[in-house]
Formats: sequence, C-alpha cells, structure tokens
Amino acid sequence: MTDGHGGTSGGWTIRRLNTVSQPRIDQLADVLIDCVEGGASVGFMRPLSRERAVAFWRKVAAGVEAGERVLLVAEDEGGVIGGTVQLILDLPENQPHRADLVKMLVHRRARRRGLGAALMRAAESAAGDRGRTLLVLDAVTGGEAARLYERLGWVKVGDVPGFALFPDGRVCGTTYYYREV
Repeated sequence: MTDGHGGTSGGWTIRRLNTVSQPRIDQLADVLIDCVEGGASVGFMRPLSRERAVAFWRKVAAGVEAGERVLLVAEDEGGVIGGTVQLILDLPENQPHRADLVKMLVHRRARRRGLGAALMRAAESAAGDRGRTLLVLDAVTGGEAARLYERLGWVKVGDVPGFALFPDGRVCGTTYYYREV
C-alpha cells in the first residue's frame, strides 16, 4: 500500500501514509482523543488535550517520513479517518526481522464493523512487504483488543499484572502477543 492507494474493507479504505498532512494529523488526533475518552489504555491519561494529541501525531509523522514507522489509516467514503495502526520498524540491529505493532485505534463510531480486523490484516501484510517475519504487540489483559488478537490467531506470550493504567487512573494488566508473518 502507498499513500493514496490501499485496500478496501466494508466501506473503509485502508491506506499507508508516506507523509502525514496537517488535516490527517487533526483527524488522527480525533481518533486518539475518542479512544482515550472511551477508556482505552493506549499510553495517555484523561483528559487528553488536543495539543498533546496533535503533538503525538506530529512525532509519529516524523517517524513515518524517516522510514522508522509504517502508518496505516482507515478512511470512510468521505475520507474521514476512523481507525489507524502503526508498525515500528526502528528496532535494534539484531532484530531486523521483526516489528512492533502499536496504537491500533478505532474510533467508537466505527467499531463492531470489522475495521480492527481489517487494520490488523493490513499491518501484517505491510510487515511482510518490508521483510518482517515476526510481529509483537501488547494489549490490556482481557480487553476487547486482546480478544480480537486472539481471534485473529496471535499467540499469547503472557500477562504482566499492574503494568499500566487506564485513562481514569485504574491499574490494568498487559498481555503480550506475537505473530509470525
């Protein structure tokens, strides 16, 4: 997939972005804020200000342009981003065969339509296109994302209790997964 081209799934078009324009940064910030407001433990606490969300996506954009990350987005027919996922490629030199899958985010308005699964399949394909044969990710133990990953065939490695916090400050465990592609 390249910028402007991608696959389609259930009315959504999944694209790989090689550059990230300010309008897309603004839409990605909307998705991130919605996920945090909805209680997702994705590295941010409530309240997540628009400025912090935009700053995060600007850092991601710099990583994309440097070739350190792959950024996939899912857009509806109107071009509005409803979901996203990233692959971190910039890993130690003894790990050129793998990538970390991070920040799989789906806006609450777009959930329960297969978008998360489509983003995961697209990320796995993008990893394979870059010669990556192993993917690693983590998710809230017992959460919706963990159930999705298990349905998609990701292998559970183990749980770390009390690893992170939900956006409201409650403690949550983290489960690590891998998948060979």
